[in-house]
Amino acid sequence: MRTGLPLSALAPMQDVTTLPFMRTISSCGAPDYFFTEYFRVHAHSRLESHILESITENETGRPIFAQLIGEDLDQMERTALALQQYPVAGIDLNMGCPAPKVYKKNVGGGLLRDPDKIDALLGRLRSVCRGLFTVKMRIGFESPEHFEAILDCINRHAVDLLSVHGRTVKEMYRGAVHYDFIRSAVQRSRCPVLANGNVTSAASAAAVIEYTGAAGVMIGRSAIRNPWIFRQLRETFEGDPVYQPRLADVRSYVDRLWENTRFVPSSEREDVSMEARHVARMKKFLNFVAQGVDAEGAFLHRMRRARTRAELFRTCDAFLVAGNRGGLPFADEPFAGLVARPTREGDAKSLSECAAATW
Repeated sequence: MRTGLPLSALAPMQDVTTLPFMRTISSCGAPDYFFTEYFRVHAHSRLESHILESITENETGRPIFAQLIGEDLDQMERTALALQQYPVAGIDLNMGCPAPKVYKKNVGGGLLRDPDKIDALLGRLRSVCRGLFTVKMRIGFESPEHFEAILDCINRHAVDLLSVHGRTVKEMYRGAVHYDFIRSAVQRSRCPVLANGNVTSAASAAAVIEYTGAAGVMIGRSAIRNPWIFRQLRETFEGDPVYQPRLADVRSYVDRLWENTRFVPSSEREDVSMEARHVARMKKFLNFVAQGVDAEGAFLHRMRRARTRAELFRTCDAFLVAGNRGGLPFADEPFAGLVARPTREGDAKSLSECAAATW
């Protein structure tokens, strides 16, 4: 592991940060740390096998933290102990997920309404975590009223690493990130803090770190758009020339995404159904990738209308490699006005706010 340079982590995203996606990201330049999708913890929960694979079959060479979401003290202890039988770098507690279906169960970001529950939960998990214990949180639920009290809990229970997304739960992914609160967390916390929220490029990461004093950055959706971002971060921090991907590189990334995340059918009939499902899944990734392809949103518009693998790849070829396009630079920052999750299918430019989802 590097020393003396800012750290980087791929933010956990449900149905995204799977083992195949970790492998794909690593082929472009791995972050310093990975976090699993969250293990749901309740009285009848078991370790989900597909999430466990991202720990047991991970060949990226990077430490991986097992992320938990839940609030029952006994069940969280049981699950943390079970996960420590596997080669995890540590246990991570999710106190930031803004999805309503999550926070309505008083887990994820819902915990931020109850500092006393957080205190008890941190104490229980710290007592059973033999290795590193990390926390991911937002600055509050509807407001930052409990922010300082929660940071004091973080200190009291000797959390090893804190990741702070600079928005409240109710702000979801809308509006400006409150980097001043991340800076406050850095100043108040005894552990290293990773800054999270709208870190869209190596340049923006450097600016966020300089302003907040954070130990590094955690990046989610921008790593879907630009899988070279962690390589670019490393080169920026080391003072090396920063890699500039071309549209032809993006076309190769699409191929790797397709191959690494595709379903393996067991019959010809199932193959047709799985192709349609996989095209739909690929469009979720390409919604983000398209933000760096063309400012007009033509690729975004055409890609969303593809229904088959052939249609999808014809569109990718047309916009990413046809003519002399392959040599054109892929944008460092998302083009203004292009939204990855539009309110209406087919809008190339969108409404100023997009419906938040688990990713």
